[in-house]
Amino acid sequence: MTGIEVFQKEMEEEAVTTRKMLSCVPDDKYDWKPHPKSMTIRQLASHIAELPTWVEMTFNTSELDFATAPYESKPINNTKELLAFFEESLEAGRASLKSAREEQLDDMWTLRNGDQIFSTRRKAEVIRMSYNQIVHHRAQLGVFLRLLDIPIPGSYGPSADEQSFQ
Repeated sequence: MTGIEVFQKEMEEEAVTTRKMLSCVPDDKYDWKPHPKSMTIRQLASHIAELPTWVEMTFNTSELDFATAPYESKPINNTKELLAFFEESLEAGRASLKSAREEQLDDMWTLRNGDQIFSTRRKAEVIRMSYNQIVHHRAQLGVFLRLLDIPIPGSYGPSADEQSFQ
């Protein structure tokens, strides 16, 4: 498999788990957070839903500079909107992988805030990092949901909520 084919396969596999997790967010808990330093469920779930667009951004730019492109989240108010946003983001990620060329994976990409450079990596590494971010933040969302006593779907096998213990 080419690098792009590997990324396509992984995007599809992780989308199944991400969709299940995002669908568990109750509409009345979007402003809840477990700690003052934590994101709200709205912020966290919206960020998870947008992360597939990082694949598109990575292929179509050479950097993200927060000084010239400040972060603005899309307003999400319920799970129906959240899932629609995720599907839009997923389609953008899919389309960019479909049209990408293998050699682009070796091009460099920089994350910065003006003169402060956070990282400069190969585009393949940036895509890998964005996939890792999805998994990382999905796990955070699982903790948030667990604290609210909401059953958690399994990721790579059944969750404790899906297992029947004897």
